Amino acid sequence: MQPFSYKKVGQADNAVALVAPDTQASYLAGGTSLIDLMKLNVQTPQQLIDINPLPLSKIEMHANGVRIGTMARNSDVAYDGLIRERYPALSEALLSGASPQLRNMASVGGNLLQRTRCYYFRDTAFPCNKRVPGSGCPAIEGYNRIHAILGGSDRCIATHPSDMAVAMVALDAVVQTQGPNGGRSIPLVDFHLLPGNTPERETVLQHGELIIAVDLPASNFAKRSHYLKVRDRASYAFAMASVAAALDIQNGIIRTARLAMGGVGTKPWRAYGAEKLLENQPVNQATFQAAANAAISGAKPQKYNGFKIELAKRTIVRALTTVGEMA
Repeated sequence: MQPFSYKKVGQADNAVALVAPDTQASYLAGGTSLIDLMKLNVQTPQQLIDINPLPLSKIEMHANGVRIGTMARNSDVAYDGLIRERYPALSEALLSGASPQLRNMASVGGNLLQRTRCYYFRDTAFPCNKRVPGSGCPAIEGYNRIHAILGGSDRCIATHPSDMAVAMVALDAVVQTQGPNGGRSIPLVDFHLLPGNTPERETVLQHGELIIAVDLPASNFAKRSHYLKVRDRASYAFAMASVAAALDIQNGIIRTARLAMGGVGTKPWRAYGAEKLLENQPVNQATFQAAANAAISGAKPQKYNGFKIELAKRTIVRALTTVGEMA
C-alpha cells in the first residue's frame, strides 16, 4: 500500500471542497472495496477524506417513496421494515451480497461505486485498460468464465459486481448527488457507463461529486418484486447471473414490468425489450420464456462463458415465476 494522508469531515460541503480540486483524493466510507484495492496497489489515492461522520444514514419516507442516505449500511437497509415491505427485491439483493461482516460496514453510496472488475484488474502483473488506459484487456483472449456477455467492448468485458444496484435499477431508483457545481438527480439506470473506448470511466459522476442519497419511488410493482442470484457457491461470491424482477399484475395480466440483470453485463443491465414483451401479457411460462429470450438477445459470449446465455434465461424465467406466484 502506498502512503496517503487522511482527514475526517462532518459536513458534505467540506468533503466536496477537499476532494473536488485534488485528482488524487478519494472519499472513504465503509472502505470494504477501496481499502482492498489500495492494498493491492490497484488504486493509489494520495488523500482519503473520511465521510463516515456525515449525517446521511437515514432510511425514511420521502416524496411518495423512500430515501436512503448514502451512508446507510447495507445490513441496515436490508433489514429495514420499509424496504422489506415495499421493496423486497432490494432487501433480497443486499442479503445475497458479500458476507454479514462486510454488509455491516459497506455503505449504499460505496456499493454503487464499486469498481467494475475481474481478476485481471486486481492483479497488477497483467495489463488492464481500467488501470492503465490503452494497455490492453487480457481477459478477451484469456480466461473469461466470469465475464460479461452484454455491453462489452474490445477494451473491457468485466462485469459490474453489485447486487444492490441491479435491484435498484429495476425499482427505478434515482441517485441524488452534491458536487462543486451543485446537486443533481440521476436515474440509476443512467448512472453507470458502458466501457466503450473509456473503460476507466465507470459512472457519470464528476471527480469530487458526492452521492447524498438514493430515492426509491413508490410504484404498483415494487411490492411484487424478487431478486434471484445464481453463483458458484452459496455465499460471498459474485453472481454468474442474477435477476431483479417486479410485476404489476391485475386479473392475471401483467400491466407493468421491470427486469434487470447482474452477472452478465458490464453495468447493471436493464432489459427494456423484455419489459415491453411482458406488458399486457398473461402470467404464464410462455410469456416468461419470451421475455427471457428477448432479455438476452444480442449477447456476445467469450470462449469460456457461453453457458451464461442459457443460465441467464433460466434465471429470468424462475425469477418471474416467483413474482407471478406472489399473493
